[in-house]
Amino acid sequence: MLVNTIFGGLAGLSLVLLVWQWVVARRFPLHQRVPLHSFPPAVTLLKPVKGCDRETENCLRSWLAQDYPGRVQLLFGVASGDDPVCDVIRELLAEFPRADARLVVCGPLTGANAKVAKLAQLEPLGLHDLLIISDADVRVPADFLSNIVSPLHDPKVGLVNCFYRLANPATAAMRWEALAINADFWSQVLQSVSLKPMDFALGAVMTVRRKQLAEIGGFAALADCLADDYQLGNRIARRGHRIALSPVVVECWEGPQTWAAVWKHQVRWARTIRVCQPVPYFFSILSNATLWPLAWLIANPNLPVLGVLVGCALFRIVTAADLMKRLTLQPVRLGDAFLAPLKDLSHFLIWLQAFMGNRVEWRGQKLKLRGDGTLVRD
Repeated sequence: MLVNTIFGGLAGLSLVLLVWQWVVARRFPLHQRVPLHSFPPAVTLLKPVKGCDRETENCLRSWLAQDYPGRVQLLFGVASGDDPVCDVIRELLAEFPRADARLVVCGPLTGANAKVAKLAQLEPLGLHDLLIISDADVRVPADFLSNIVSPLHDPKVGLVNCFYRLANPATAAMRWEALAINADFWSQVLQSVSLKPMDFALGAVMTVRRKQLAEIGGFAALADCLADDYQLGNRIARRGHRIALSPVVVECWEGPQTWAAVWKHQVRWARTIRVCQPVPYFFSILSNATLWPLAWLIANPNLPVLGVLVGCALFRIVTAADLMKRLTLQPVRLGDAFLAPLKDLSHFLIWLQAFMGNRVEWRGQKLKLRGDGTLVRD
């Protein structure tokens, strides 16, 4: 009876948490645009890049083709002049000769996080007060700059970030990961924000004032951090500045990924979150609305409990489809939505792996994750 009561309670709790997550996501004004400000501020884009695939050119072009009347400086940072992405960038600079843009070959990189090491070298080259940091695989709409800088008109805001979607899930493994990103991740962030002010940042695109960045020691202070986006937002929030979420959604474009690559990515992500927020991550398993009804059925196999499991699974599928459609503004493949219960069960294995080690693989490097969130080469 005790086991039955415990698993029944956990099943009920997981459903309540799922409903809560869905409701707060539906209330968020996703994709809402702001009117263009009369005097748009000048901005500097810091874009660390490494390697390229067939999507790289279009992703980088989207930044050069912004419909933004203010001044824009673009700095593309690479570790080596031999990187094949250099040719792509040079071609784009020739295509946009009037852009204030340049390719910067960074010197020797210091720190375990190569991306942040490049940002530390690009930072002093920036001309403007507002700095935008973006991953290489991010494609943005033409009005993005106007929207991402808008919240910074409030002096209490220290950093602006936004949601992102996986735009090209070309393999079965990527469709599974797209469900995790396009349905679950952004709604879980909003669930967290409904409890307390945001004290972290999402790394696809972040906009920060140079003053707030200097207060935390600049990018050099983050050179050994794996979750540099989390640390940047958290350190700025701890100094009393607000972290704002723009309703504009950007796209992440990746080359085809295998199951092994996607699994390593998810484990790295899980271990990173576990180190950054150990208590919330531990209790996050309570919201798994497939795991706990299934565990209840195993502990107490009968038709009513089976009905609860089926009902929870169907509700999970429906909410996942709705959340994916809201984020992507595209029709959802029925098969992708039906992956939701399977994703929940596999996520339990990833959750377990997050606590079973402190080593991650990132861009071909094997690294050890320390308790403070910093990295050392393994």
